Amino acid sequence: RRIGMDLPVSLGILITFFVSTAGTFDPDGPLGREVFFDSLTMFVFFLLTGRWLEARLRDRTAGALDALMGRLPDSVERRGPDGRFAPVAAHRLAPGDVIRVRPGEAFAADGVVIEGDTSADEALLTGESTPVPRPCGARVLAGSHNLGAAVLVQVGAVGRATRFGQIVALMEDAATQKPRLAQLADRVARPFLAAVLAAAALAAAWWWPAGPGHALMVAASVLIVTCPCALSLATPAAMLASAGERARQGVLVARLQALESLAGVDTVVFDKTGTLTHRQPRLARIYSRRGVPPGDALALAAALAEATLHPAAQALADAWRAQGLASDWVLAEAQEHAGQGVQGRLRPRRPGGAARALRLGSAAFCGVPRLDVPAMQVHLSGEEGWVASFVLEEDLRADAAEAVTALGGEGVQVQLLSGDRDAAARRLADGAGIALARGDCLPEDKLDAVRRMQTAGRRVAMVGDGLNDGPVIAQADASFAFGHAVALTRARADFIVLGDALSAIPATLSQARRTLRVVRQNLAWSAAYNAVSVPLALAGWMPAWLAGLGMAASSLLVVLNSARLAK
Repeated sequence: RRIGMDLPVSLGILITFFVSTAGTFDPDGPLGREVFFDSLTMFVFFLLTGRWLEARLRDRTAGALDALMGRLPDSVERRGPDGRFAPVAAHRLAPGDVIRVRPGEAFAADGVVIEGDTSADEALLTGESTPVPRPCGARVLAGSHNLGAAVLVQVGAVGRATRFGQIVALMEDAATQKPRLAQLADRVARPFLAAVLAAAALAAAWWWPAGPGHALMVAASVLIVTCPCALSLATPAAMLASAGERARQGVLVARLQALESLAGVDTVVFDKTGTLTHRQPRLARIYSRRGVPPGDALALAAALAEATLHPAAQALADAWRAQGLASDWVLAEAQEHAGQGVQGRLRPRRPGGAARALRLGSAAFCGVPRLDVPAMQVHLSGEEGWVASFVLEEDLRADAAEAVTALGGEGVQVQLLSGDRDAAARRLADGAGIALARGDCLPEDKLDAVRRMQTAGRRVAMVGDGLNDGPVIAQADASFAFGHAVALTRARADFIVLGDALSAIPATLSQARRTLRVVRQNLAWSAAYNAVSVPLALAGWMPAWLAGLGMAASSLLVVLNSARLAK
């Protein structure tokens, strides 16, 4: 009971069929001068051809999603209580199950390899085009393929909790969204359709003295030729095509509206650790207080680091694990403070020992002075004061400078905001070719900096991956998060980069600007088409079959123009 795009089309089909049927059975009646079944069938053919091509475009957009859905196996071999493996449906897996995955098979869940060494194809999930080694103890992802040897995997996450499930959910959500321009087109279409219905009625009244059959066919031509299909397809067709192209290149568009926002961006702000640099730094040196061996300090820090996914903390945990030693400490409780560090309580594994309350993070958070070294530092303090400081070294990603140069070529200013020391942030910025850099930023400092840029009229995109980047990612006009980012940051980001290539940022910006150009072309064509065709239909110079051809050709042109973005 609402005026929509299908109303004039439906009325046009019904009028044409009614007039033709009357002419067939009552050739001498008021509507019997001519039949239009040929126009009717041609019109339906043109209409369905255009919609079929639109569906093809949507299928191409959803191609990456379909490919993902087909990568999960229907059944897996699960180890039972008796140690034997038996096939079960993949949806019956639960965390803790042990499954056997043979070469060529897909992993049905996220998990850890507990027996065997292999390699995996993760191209569709991470953007990594070459097989990656997955030895015993390594994590594997649902939807990736086992390429090497048969392995046993302990299931860690299933269904929507897996990386695969999160990707599918993102793509499904994006495919059902309507961008702002599409919503605007829909709002414009409603009053336009009301005007079309009024124009068709007036045209029929004007031509009625010339014959009811002719008058009704003029009205049908007006209804058909002015159907705003091209107008309604102009934006979603282009944006869906771009979303599909980006998905095939390892970038998920979480919100179609973000393509429009990204096209207008003039400033890109990068986080440093895990974004411009490799995800995880490496432990270079340990300074500890007198009486605390560096190894003991690392054991304490590594135990506390289990409470956070921050790359610096994970570097300490990895450095401890690399020694192959069992820790004497167990994490009892912990609380993470975004952008500052983590505090918690460790209890000894051996009975009779005393628990320790510790802090791991920035110098200010731990209440200790900084070391005078131009590198990332993580400090450990307890109730007795300073315990140790860990110096971490970071390396720029290989394509960092290239990505910054490419963004500059798009006319975009690049900045770096980091929670690390100002000297370390500026050193990394110089290496990447970023002129504007600032360190010692708390999450609220980053948020305030972006707000000030926006107040000054700048359109800002944020690129980050840490928990402390969540607020600023939500504030930015457009935002990117890497696939390894924490879940909250990924949930707030507009674009998810599945791999580690920074080149995806300028490539997506360029694609967004191409998309907006195509949308404008589509809208301009739709307006020009209606400006020319409506007067012809009202004048009675456009038969029904030509009206159908014009409407279908208009929609077809919009779809084909948008399809260029998918290449």
